[in-house]
Amino acid sequence: MRVAMIGTGYVGLVSGACFSEFGIDVVCVDRDAKKIERLKAGEIPIFEPGLDALVKSNTEAGRLSFTTDLKAAIAGADAVFIAVGTPSRRGDGHADLSYVYGAAMDIAGHLTKYAVVVTKSTVPVGTGREVHRIIRAARPELEFDVASNPEFLREGSAINDFMRPDRVVIGAESERAQKVMRQLYRVLYLIETPILFTSLETSELIKYAANTFLAAKITFINEIADLCEKVGADVHDVARGIGLDGRIGKKFLHPGPGYGGSCFPKDTLALVKTAQDYGAPLRIIETVVDVNEKRKHRMADKIKDACGGDVSGKTIAVLGLTFKPNTDDMRDAPSLAIVPALQKAGADVRAFDPEGTKEAKHLLPGVEFCADAYDAMTGADAVVILTEWNQFRNLDIKRMKTLLKAPVMIDLRNVYSPADMKAEGFSYTCIGRPTT
Repeated sequence: MRVAMIGTGYVGLVSGACFSEFGIDVVCVDRDAKKIERLKAGEIPIFEPGLDALVKSNTEAGRLSFTTDLKAAIAGADAVFIAVGTPSRRGDGHADLSYVYGAAMDIAGHLTKYAVVVTKSTVPVGTGREVHRIIRAARPELEFDVASNPEFLREGSAINDFMRPDRVVIGAESERAQKVMRQLYRVLYLIETPILFTSLETSELIKYAANTFLAAKITFINEIADLCEKVGADVHDVARGIGLDGRIGKKFLHPGPGYGGSCFPKDTLALVKTAQDYGAPLRIIETVVDVNEKRKHRMADKIKDACGGDVSGKTIAVLGLTFKPNTDDMRDAPSLAIVPALQKAGADVRAFDPEGTKEAKHLLPGVEFCADAYDAMTGADAVVILTEWNQFRNLDIKRMKTLLKAPVMIDLRNVYSPADMKAEGFSYTCIGRPTT
């Protein structure tokens, strides 16, 4: 089989590389000539564990290639995937579908035989129908189908999520399109992966419903953590206690400074707007969006309180800037709200992130970026753990005490034990756990 993947961002590049690992010939196409040249040279523009090796092996095997020539990429393709960005539209929160619809027009201009046009991008309900209308209006004679195949990739675990997914969701309504999609995912049938065929609209909604439900779980446990602090309970034990209930499950019950990233913030907002447009408002998700946004700013207040209520003239070491570990993604990261709030309060911020520094430099002006965690802590009045990278889980506590002006830690990911930190003489602040 032959696949054309339009877009070499996170979703397109990971999906294209993984399909090629399935033995499918994949051509990834992008208008960004510099990015394509970098990919041809073996340079991966994003950080995702294992992706560089996967791209290298399949490129060398001749199953994966990169081009700016859309016409050549589409020629002979059995499926053409649209994997372009759908950012929140400025001002109203709706998903910006201009790149998706632009890709549909480009596809219409170059298709020469039957193919399934597949939306891999996260798109609101009705997008697939509009893609079909655009292509049909441009080329009434074409034989094609439109399908929806949303991705459920976690940054940092994307390759495993593609290769061994919980499920594959496909919105495809003709037998011909379903046959093509079954063949693409044939490898997963061998490991008995559930593959769900639905209508276009149902498939599109499943993606948003999944992400907003997970965002709601995160927000729920964050609010429970706040209550735990008031009553003297331990949020980790609460999470275990409810997570052992099979109806609830233990995943996404980890308290923190609020969710961020490329999916949850924009997808929750987009679903809220879609629901409002259709006259079926989602009050729970509206609250989730509001609570999560306010939480990030409240975390800055938590840091100030741990520093005696005032950070003016103080130096704060921040460990971790990306929205989660094992990625260089800074999109909607809590750090983008917390760090500026500390700076506005008069603090100097020294920061270190294992992979996010390059992007963070453009987004966090005035921050001093350091070579490692200990460099960031040198001469600081307090240290904040903002992202739970593995290398921050086993810091040399005694060395930290010699570097910091005062032994003050604000652990917004609950990496360390309150009892252990107290025994080491630290003033320790965490989320939802007793510290005395």
